[in-house]
Amino acid sequence: MQPALDSSKQGNEHMTDSLGWRQKFAVLIPSTNTSVQPEFDAMRPVGVTNHISRIRIPNIPLQSNEDFSRLIELIAAAQNEAVDAVMSCEPTRLVLGISAETFWDGLKASVRLKAELGARTQLPVSMGSEACGRAFKRLGMKTIAVVTPYHPVGDENVVRFFEEAGFRVKRIKGLKCASPVKIAHVSELELAHALREIDGDDIDGIIQVGTNLAMARLAAQAELWLDKPVVAINTAIYWDALRSSGIEDKMAGFGSLLEKY
Repeated sequence: MQPALDSSKQGNEHMTDSLGWRQKFAVLIPSTNTSVQPEFDAMRPVGVTNHISRIRIPNIPLQSNEDFSRLIELIAAAQNEAVDAVMSCEPTRLVLGISAETFWDGLKASVRLKAELGARTQLPVSMGSEACGRAFKRLGMKTIAVVTPYHPVGDENVVRFFEEAGFRVKRIKGLKCASPVKIAHVSELELAHALREIDGDDIDGIIQVGTNLAMARLAAQAELWLDKPVVAINTAIYWDALRSSGIEDKMAGFGSLLEKY
């Protein structure tokens, strides 16, 4: 696939942007997502700026596996428009603030998606599926439990990806949220109950996927009362984007991944 825009001037070799003098992240999120932008901005170190581009999708009801599969199709169909729109600010990295799409159809499909986006933008790409794998290895997580906002078909794709990537999924809890917007309505208390439900001595840690579930702050707290790594996917994505860009700043309040590694 040919690049949509001339990106020859991109990169941070001669960064002069007054606020984003270290990195300018182009962040793709569905138009229904209200959690990625505030959580990424809360984790943003000085000299890094986040530039949101919204993938325009309707807030369709999610009542079945078929509805959820249609949502993934809608995201894929509208994605390139959002990619091309954000490229005109000359970002230095593309960051996917979407998770379901990056797990869909397993490891090979995830690798292919990253390659396609890299070819279109001529930028390095950070995305949730790969970021989780790197985070698990850094934290010593091999056997995991998962919390998602998805219906069963979404959960099946998450399990497939992680197991193809070499991890064992012991338990998964899908919250079956009723629409894309309502994913962000899940409270910290509901998430805390879900974490306790899937915890056990037979896992190394917990991962929450679904970028519209706001769990970055809760994950840090949960590590204290579960005594194991708890990773929010938004934290994993942003951590991966920073570290892959050579930025080693540590940030407290979002869990051990961003605070220690």
